[in-house]
Amino acid sequence: PPPPPPPPPPPPPPPPPSPSTGLPFPSLPLLPFAPATMDSFAGGSSGAQVELAQPPSDGITSSIFANTTNNLLVTSWDATARLYDSDKNELIHTFEQKGPLLDGSFSLDDSKAYVGGVENKLFMLDLKVGSRRELGSHQKPIKCVEYCAATGLIFTGSWDQTLKLWDPRAHDPLSGSYELKGRIFSMGLTGNRAVIATSGRHVTVFDVRKMSEPEQDRLSSLSNQLRIVRCFPDGTGYAVGSCEGRVAIEYFDTDPNVQKKKYAFKCHRKTENGAQTLFPVNALAFHPIYGTFASGGCDGVVNVWDGFAKKRICQYPRYQTSIAYLDYNKDGTKLAVTQSYTFESGERDHPSDTVFIRPISEKECKNKLARV
Repeated sequence: PPPPPPPPPPPPPPPPPSPSTGLPFPSLPLLPFAPATMDSFAGGSSGAQVELAQPPSDGITSSIFANTTNNLLVTSWDATARLYDSDKNELIHTFEQKGPLLDGSFSLDDSKAYVGGVENKLFMLDLKVGSRRELGSHQKPIKCVEYCAATGLIFTGSWDQTLKLWDPRAHDPLSGSYELKGRIFSMGLTGNRAVIATSGRHVTVFDVRKMSEPEQDRLSSLSNQLRIVRCFPDGTGYAVGSCEGRVAIEYFDTDPNVQKKKYAFKCHRKTENGAQTLFPVNALAFHPIYGTFASGGCDGVVNVWDGFAKKRICQYPRYQTSIAYLDYNKDGTKLAVTQSYTFESGERDHPSDTVFIRPISEKECKNKLARV
């Protein structure tokens, strides 16, 4: 008689618990996203982008659309904050600082802008009259500046490992200061939550109504330095990108059934002659209507992803150098793509730093659920 069949293999061990929440990761599986390219969009908006006139003369650190118009605020290592009318492709105003600027944000009504950088100082810019006011400072450069619509305060994150809150209406603007676990690299706000990515792969979540202690303190499932964090438009979670060419999708709700939905995937990678190059993910931007998101990396590529269907919607033709920043306008009909070398390969000659305004059609951003 034939020998009996071998016994079935033992079941795999359970996933390790998260160091921050005690919930399983569940290994955050790296999912293969279905490929798509702009080839299927021939004749669409892929060739209609416009390069901003009079761009900064040095590396561009942020390019943020206004809340109510298509004006664009651009900060740069050339120590300027520039305000553009992207519809007319005109430079409206240039604010000159003493040191490079690393980030900026508009007030809710777009009458003011807030910028910070290597001077360690936070400035309020009056966009109507062209004046500026110093609100306060950190001990080290300010990396992140965000206006919080829920509180009317400005949140700043610094390499001095502190998060500070500022009230521009007060005589003494400093409203709070909070020590975090590492240097602050990126910050995103949604509703009543602030999400801060720091060195050491920490992600700290605050409820802006109760800042006395963090709501959550997580250790990212990504195994290398975090570069960028952005929140879902519906406020249920966030995406974080790292220098290893990966993006992780995370959810705030700690219910185990919700946590099962989180995952990570590989992107911004290139294989040549059997060797794979991993490019940092510098930029993420969520579409304000459909909740799909764009990612940009040091490979000069912009991908648009449907995170719900786990599919890449499209990939734009490669830009000449690193993608440093991405931002959709208020209704998602435009995408500001910042092409600016981020020195991932050290000092070398590189293409000019500039911002492209790309018109967006529905087929470039609409997710699978919205198409049904």
